Amino acid sequence: MLTKVYSAAIQGIDAFPVTIETDGGAGSIFMIVGLPDTAVKESYQRMVSAISHSGVKFPRKGTTVNLAPADIKKEGAAFDLPMAIGVLSAHGIVPADHLADYMIMGELSLDGSVLPVKGALPMAVKARELGFRRLIVPEGNVTEAAVVNKIDVFGVRSLSEAIALISDASDLQPVKINTRELFAEKSEEFDFDFSEVKGQDSVKRAFEVACAGGHNLLMIGPPGAGKSMMAKRIPSILPPLSLGEALDTTKIHSVAGKLSRGSMLMTRRPFRTPHHTVSPVALVGGGSNPMPGEISLAHNGVLFLDEFPEFPRQVLEVLRQPIEDRVITVARAKYTVNYPASFMLVASMNPCPCGYYGHPTKQCTCAPGAVNRYMNRISGPLLDRIDLQVEIQPVSFDDMADTTPAESSTEIRKRVIAARSIQQLRFQGEKGIYCNAQMNSRLLHKYAWPDEEGLAKLKDRMTKLNMSARAFDRILRVARTIADLDNSENVLSRHIAEAIGYRSLDRANYGATF
Repeated sequence: MLTKVYSAAIQGIDAFPVTIETDGGAGSIFMIVGLPDTAVKESYQRMVSAISHSGVKFPRKGTTVNLAPADIKKEGAAFDLPMAIGVLSAHGIVPADHLADYMIMGELSLDGSVLPVKGALPMAVKARELGFRRLIVPEGNVTEAAVVNKIDVFGVRSLSEAIALISDASDLQPVKINTRELFAEKSEEFDFDFSEVKGQDSVKRAFEVACAGGHNLLMIGPPGAGKSMMAKRIPSILPPLSLGEALDTTKIHSVAGKLSRGSMLMTRRPFRTPHHTVSPVALVGGGSNPMPGEISLAHNGVLFLDEFPEFPRQVLEVLRQPIEDRVITVARAKYTVNYPASFMLVASMNPCPCGYYGHPTKQCTCAPGAVNRYMNRISGPLLDRIDLQVEIQPVSFDDMADTTPAESSTEIRKRVIAARSIQQLRFQGEKGIYCNAQMNSRLLHKYAWPDEEGLAKLKDRMTKLNMSARAFDRILRVARTIADLDNSENVLSRHIAEAIGYRSLDRANYGATF
């Protein structure tokens, strides 16, 4: 008998439907076709053991399993459960009457238990899009998949439970999760808070501006100045995830297998901190079995690169395109996938190899020309994509000894959220534009053009500091954000002045004496 069981596979961060056609004919050969990889081919041994331990005799008649569409490679162990159901249904052991209502996925253990799989959330989204009424997933994935409404999601612990459910011999109930209530109850507590940071008021202000406009930020300062400590506190002042952003972010982490057992929606913005030994593939994604990289795992959050110049030049250069396009396309001979990459880049670095160039009390010991060579590890086009470049000085003893509580992350976050709300209203008619950092030249002239005094000041400072032309747009973007924080409809001279102050590395003489 020929039966069809419906499942799904992952391509990029989205799922596509896979129909598992099973023909229980004559003979004694078991065959899987449809471009299965090694893990799919090995499912035969897992199915034999799992079916036997479920109290059912494995049919020894000839069986052909086809994974359609047959021209796309199928990977992973998520087809174990639907193929087992298909085999049993093709030989009349499991009724085929209701199979059309279900989409099924799950990995089988040898004892018949069902193990979690990657990508349950995008598969659930695809099941709803295709009009399936019911979805069977491993129990470890059920809360993740159940955030998708308008479909009944069942979490099964074993093959026996799945068989009973399809045979209408089970009282298993679907799991229901109200995603809006989940968001209303989400925790706003963070492990780190800006109230713990002594001094560094100007740097905290730069962080506030960066978060309010979604701007990329580079910190330059000596060891021990607090660069990494403050970077870890950035998530505490970012605006909360919207429901749509949470779904997109959770899909990426689901596909990458980064969600813990029993996870639902991610309610906090991701904060990724890859080591400087990271490879280009680990950063952008891809591989023999394509997976999202660090820049996609940081989607809707922060990608923090500590010791920026220590990253290989090849690794840093791959950031240029996704920073601009906010998507990364991984093209290989056998596949092409797109991963979202709308992240806020935060980087930190020492000002020179020894770390003490410009230090108020310690002497720099670098050889002549060392500072320029060190800075040249970061290309001009990459620096061009970083809106704020902030120099950090060590905290003084008086600041460290001050017991007065600093401003908390909660207070800073309120101002950031207010500024983002202004931007959402401003760009509500612009496709793909959500914050000031994404403005193009047309929008800059429309929303960020300064008054005459501000334009004159910008011209004067760019000439005196010998700033490059590439700084012009960046200064206008940052000035627009500062004006939003100031609740000002127009970009004024003082907003331009502050934005110019965040372009430390655009000075042509930076490090020229060394």
